[in-house]
Amino acid sequence: MNRIKIEAIDRWVVKPFERFINRSSTSGIILFSSALMAIVWANSPWQYSYHELWEYEFVIGFEGFKIAKSLHHWINDGLMAIFFFVVGLELKREIISGQLSSVRNAILPLAAAVGGMVVPALFYYFVNPSGEASNGWGIPMATDIAFALGVLYLLGDKVPTSIKVFLTALAIADDIGAVLVIAFFYTSDINYLSLATGAGFMAVLVTANIMGVRNTFFYGFVGIMGLWTAFLMSGVHATIAAVLAAFTIPAYTKVDEVSFGQKLKHLLDKFNLAKPNNKSTVTEEQLQII
Repeated sequence: MNRIKIEAIDRWVVKPFERFINRSSTSGIILFSSALMAIVWANSPWQYSYHELWEYEFVIGFEGFKIAKSLHHWINDGLMAIFFFVVGLELKREIISGQLSSVRNAILPLAAAVGGMVVPALFYYFVNPSGEASNGWGIPMATDIAFALGVLYLLGDKVPTSIKVFLTALAIADDIGAVLVIAFFYTSDINYLSLATGAGFMAVLVTANIMGVRNTFFYGFVGIMGLWTAFLMSGVHATIAAVLAAFTIPAYTKVDEVSFGQKLKHLLDKFNLAKPNNKSTVTEEQLQII
């Protein structure tokens, strides 16, 4: 009876959930469903509970050294940093050996990003040339990278990879530019000591990459406890730290292609020369070669 229940759960719950999670369009479905739910909640009679939820304060740390931020800030500076880190890894791969590996291919999304920042800012300033409203020229500069990519991934394999890479590069460059504008033109209390500390941790990560360090825990510890925390305390948006950390992750293989191919050929030759036992199982010698 218990076995039948387990098989039923596996068939009707576990496997459908796994198929849903592994689909490329899943992230887009979750994103737009959440956005729709937020719009309905924020405009419902319970709208006050919606805003109170985002202002709920979470504290991490201990007495003497702790970080207290609202849920809204933890999502913007924490979860969005993870998102930018993953996208930064994808972008680095494309720069090294993909669609953006040549200057000719990379210049278009970068130029589009600059245009996407400058044109809206100039248009805003043209409509609001004076007064207090003129100071908001930086607001229309940012592109919502999550929704932009969510639209593409919602369509799944119907969208060519080159378009996804182009939009990813454009959106990241646009977002970094907008964040820098906010940091240097709209933030009055930048902590330059924390910023310098972050630069020090960045130097440690770059040095480790050059020295060939490949330990995941090392990059996670220095990247989160060092680089991300320093940027968070500096007043500059912590998502920049996530992109910088992504670019320090090693992207080279331990064994070069020639050596790998030669080793495989050598083992294949040894396997073919090994004396078989003429049965459905392999011999001890063949097993060791495999």
